Amino acid sequence: MRVLLIQPPSSDPLMDQVYLFEPLALEYLGAGLKLDGHEVELLDARLDPDPESACNRFQPDLVGLTGFTSHVNIIKQLATRLKTISPELLIIVGGHHATVQPEEFNVPDIDVVVIGEGVFTLREIVRAVEQGSGFSEIKGLALPCPDGMIYSEPRPYTDLNALPCPDRGLTAGYRQHYFSEWFKPLASIRTSLGCTARCNFCALWGITGGKYLRRDPEAVVAELKTIAEPNIFFCDDESMCDVKRMDRLADLIREAGIKKNFFLYGRVDTIVNHAELFAKWAKIGLAQVFVGMEDFSDERLAAMNKGVTSAQQIQAAKILDDLGIMMYASFMVDPAYRREDFRSLIVYVRRLRLKYATFTVMTPLPGTALHKEREQEILSRKPELYDMLHALLPTTLPLEEFYRELANLYTNAVPFYRVLPALYRFGMHGLLLRIRLFGRILAKIKAGHLDY
Repeated sequence: MRVLLIQPPSSDPLMDQVYLFEPLALEYLGAGLKLDGHEVELLDARLDPDPESACNRFQPDLVGLTGFTSHVNIIKQLATRLKTISPELLIIVGGHHATVQPEEFNVPDIDVVVIGEGVFTLREIVRAVEQGSGFSEIKGLALPCPDGMIYSEPRPYTDLNALPCPDRGLTAGYRQHYFSEWFKPLASIRTSLGCTARCNFCALWGITGGKYLRRDPEAVVAELKTIAEPNIFFCDDESMCDVKRMDRLADLIREAGIKKNFFLYGRVDTIVNHAELFAKWAKIGLAQVFVGMEDFSDERLAAMNKGVTSAQQIQAAKILDDLGIMMYASFMVDPAYRREDFRSLIVYVRRLRLKYATFTVMTPLPGTALHKEREQEILSRKPELYDMLHALLPTTLPLEEFYRELANLYTNAVPFYRVLPALYRFGMHGLLLRIRLFGRILAKIKAGHLDY
């Protein structure tokens, strides 16, 4: 069969100027299908926004779409557009939102929704189509139906070591464009799935049933050897919580002579409790760690079930700075913030002597405990607003003032003189993206158009 896999465009093209990661999930799907002899193409519609032309040229039998919550309407519209030019086309939807809220894809132009890991599921779907059999016996599916979704038996999450190596040849024409801030060109690799933490704002640990799934370090190194890009992003939900495994992986990377710049996720408590692990990784190329700081208040951190304290945050920031590793500190602004909370956050960030920080809005994402607890308070169901920059819970401050304070964080929380060492090391791109994001927020405020 001929299969076209599509990474849909972003809900806001500006975000693609902040980061643009390779569509690794689709590269996994394509690799699995090729093992069965199918012809596969991958269209990254963020870079090549003409899926109709791709369909007319490639003439696929099946199209696979993936996306997050902010992509829901984009995926539905894309399915309709493709069905218009090819009514017999089989359209499959998978990805994060399809897993946590599959019922939102119960529309006529979508034929099958995949829940959870899709590599083996998609291979079984294609096999069923070729054999003319139905899908009811395939685990991990939701089948759209006017009377309500029809669900098959759930599929247990796949052993990560059983998955094929992603086919990066499918994105050969796009690879020079993938980046995150100053890391360009950038490749992504998955070494684990799930998380040992239980934060109430996150759905990732729930998707795997609370399990933390790992790939063998030897398999990770074998894949790293095939990657040409000098910069590597570990797109794990949480990379470092299995300390022994990551210690072993560092040894294997060093022994293999792999020279890369690494960017990964790490928790505050892992950094504090295992500083020696980060020191080892610094020696083999760890350049940046994304750290979800979330807040400066111990009370709010406890309410999030974050499992760390502000005192640990201060320790973690110093440990990484002493090691020469950039902390990509991410804070979530609570819609309940008052003016004094915004001021206190600026003071706190400056106290940490951070060189880089980002600020998002605490968002009740589908599939999270936060969404379940506060669903009745949510201000809008418009999927495009689930971008972590819109306040979807009631704000204490007037909405425009809240956004103004949010924008102020981007310009005042990290003094410019602290940014300079990062600019010297990584270049101007990081600063420019901050200015663009700041300008976007201010433009919305000035226009009085907040998209609700």
